[in-house]
Amino acid sequence: MKKFFTTMRNIWKIEELRTRLLFTLGLLLVYRIGSFIVLPGVVPAALENNVASSSATDILGLINVFTGGAFNNASIFALGIMPYITASIIIQLLGFAVPYFQRLQQREGESGRKKINQITRLLTVAITLVQGGGYLTYINSIQGAVAGLPPSMFWICNIIILSTGTVFAMWLGERITDKGVGNGISLLITIGIIAALPSAFVYEFTAQLGASKLIVFVVEILILFFVVMATVMIVQAVRRVPIQFAKRMVGRGSSTIPVSGARDYIPIKVNAAGVMPIIFAQALMFLPSTVAQLGASDPNAAPSGLLLQLTDFTSVPYNVIYFILVVLFTYVYTALLVNPTQYAEYLKRQNAFIPGIKPGKNTADFIDSVTTRITLPGSIFLGLISIFPAFAAAFGVNTAFALFFGGTSLLILVAVVLDTLQQIESYLLMRKYDGLVKSGRLKGRSGVQGIGASM
Repeated sequence: MKKFFTTMRNIWKIEELRTRLLFTLGLLLVYRIGSFIVLPGVVPAALENNVASSSATDILGLINVFTGGAFNNASIFALGIMPYITASIIIQLLGFAVPYFQRLQQREGESGRKKINQITRLLTVAITLVQGGGYLTYINSIQGAVAGLPPSMFWICNIIILSTGTVFAMWLGERITDKGVGNGISLLITIGIIAALPSAFVYEFTAQLGASKLIVFVVEILILFFVVMATVMIVQAVRRVPIQFAKRMVGRGSSTIPVSGARDYIPIKVNAAGVMPIIFAQALMFLPSTVAQLGASDPNAAPSGLLLQLTDFTSVPYNVIYFILVVLFTYVYTALLVNPTQYAEYLKRQNAFIPGIKPGKNTADFIDSVTTRITLPGSIFLGLISIFPAFAAAFGVNTAFALFFGGTSLLILVAVVLDTLQQIESYLLMRKYDGLVKSGRLKGRSGVQGIGASM
């Protein structure tokens, strides 16, 4: 505990780090305040009644978690940063398939990155306009028309406000990245997720205390701790492929002697795909109920049969299909991210090689086989993490608290916290202070893998 307070004091001593931390906390506070400012023409009482009767396990409940409750509050940040995330994912996928975007990402350097950022922002506005229209339709279905306010005025004003709120949130994230600590976009998502944790924690504690099952609550916390630790381990885990640089000649004339090349390694991540497989799989799991509602004569009718099970995150069919999709998407996304041929070409240009492996195609095949083997445990772990909230709910944990036992929320929290701690660690080590951990080194990540990297 003494070391902890000493580290906190050292952090506060570094003026630049202190300024960046205060700047980050200030902008995060602005974002949280905005999540409680309700759109004009919205009736809060109608929204409260709908929230009380809705489920936290459907797509709207998931969006509400990522926006820190702003979605259910119908606030100016109701869509949060999610349109920007969607636009970033689209641009990232286009970079794998469209030559123009490949050229911008890989060959044009800083100018290409600026063009990609500009395209992403424009696409964000377009997505916000579409999603804003759908959101306002959802609000109207709950509360109906507002007396004294023309429908056209309600739509026009709130579409502009929602678009402005998303653009402003995007601007806050960029300012945090530039002048604060951590990846700003990822931190905005994280602060929204964390906002739901205290109430879920208190509710679960109260429920177990009222049922005289306090020991059950303690066991739940211990399980959550071990799940988080396992997630940290798999997020940071890498397979080190050893490489060696060719011998070089040192000296002149007859005194020239060969010097053995330096040794290094290629770190191949066990979880190279990050959180993206879960996001894609979750999006597909929402499709059956969405298509059924669009094709039904009564959109408000409850689903039945297999469709009902596919909308229940605790059902066996849902979790089996979800697990398989996560494993498949992990392999697909890893294949898109990890290019063995590029590794082989890079080693050839650097006059390096993998001991015992011939350069060129043999090196690419070796890296591909290593990546395929280590992706298996990584994909299985992601699949288990994705369905673990269902196990928690099945054992009596309330739905809101069960969401923190795995899935997208847990992976984002772990990745963003590691990235932020890594930046703070680098400031401490540069000033020759003790780090945050005994080893003095954290294996951080650049934002949420697959999302933060494109921001």
